[in-house]
Amino acid sequence: MTVDFLAEAYRVIDIEANAILALKPRLNGDFSKACELILACKGRTVVLGIGKSSYIGAKIAASFASTGTPAFFVHAAEASHGDLGMITPDDLVIAISNSGETPELMNILPLIKHLGVKLISICGRATSSLALASDVFLDAHVAEEACHLGLAPTASTTAALVLGDALAVTLLKARGFTPADFARTHPGGNLGKRLLLCVRDLMHVGGRLPIVTLQTNIVDALMEVTRKGFGVTIVVDESGRACGIFTDGDLRRAIDKRLDLHQVSMRDVMTRGGKTASADMLATEALMIMEKHKITTLVVLDKAQKPSGLIHMHDLLQAGVA
Repeated sequence: MTVDFLAEAYRVIDIEANAILALKPRLNGDFSKACELILACKGRTVVLGIGKSSYIGAKIAASFASTGTPAFFVHAAEASHGDLGMITPDDLVIAISNSGETPELMNILPLIKHLGVKLISICGRATSSLALASDVFLDAHVAEEACHLGLAPTASTTAALVLGDALAVTLLKARGFTPADFARTHPGGNLGKRLLLCVRDLMHVGGRLPIVTLQTNIVDALMEVTRKGFGVTIVVDESGRACGIFTDGDLRRAIDKRLDLHQVSMRDVMTRGGKTASADMLATEALMIMEKHKITTLVVLDKAQKPSGLIHMHDLLQAGVA
């Protein structure tokens, strides 16, 4: 059988994309009620599924758990053999089944109801046993599967996954979940580095800081820039508070004006203010400031506005943040 591979791939993508877009008109107050039930849940959100729906359920539960909604997945078949004991009256159940008649789910449905646990279903049939038994029904019906035989779950599992993602992200926002909260659930790998590292972990301190005063002339300031190797020096006032920086750009402007490099002080040529950071700022935030303003260094200030450190783009690159 000759198959046009690209044409077939386009067909599958079109079917699944249409299945996702068809979800929007069917979203209603039931989705809002589902969110309210999950937010009010004193225990955990338990996601149930079997077959292909089990993989979707596991992903949804993982998304919940990593974004502030305590959750775990239970395979519906294993629930009948002891795992049902993992569900407590304080929990909430999300059951996933395209048909809404999956035998393994139907077998444990009376027990779930007996516990008094709230039940949300993500299902493809509004008249199914599962949908009718649910406190909230989320309609995941699809017009067709992408499988040309109409057998392999494809568009239906995609639709269920998207509804799960919509719940997780909506709840994330409702909980006021922050990057710092996200960091606590993702401590490993590059993502953990990006979210856990603070400026204080990377900044240069003490004798490594390039610092001159308002009275320092351009030549002496250049010597400080060269000694410390950051391409910039911090300028402080009489009380030691940062009042600006001196960069190669400031030097070029001084040369263009034919200023006497031995006589002109920082007061007359420095860049006043400049972009700064705090030691407690996430390294990723420092990176965003650098990228936005197209700069390579940030002066780190303490509460008294005195320089406590300096962070360079190279530091972020070496740490795997950039």
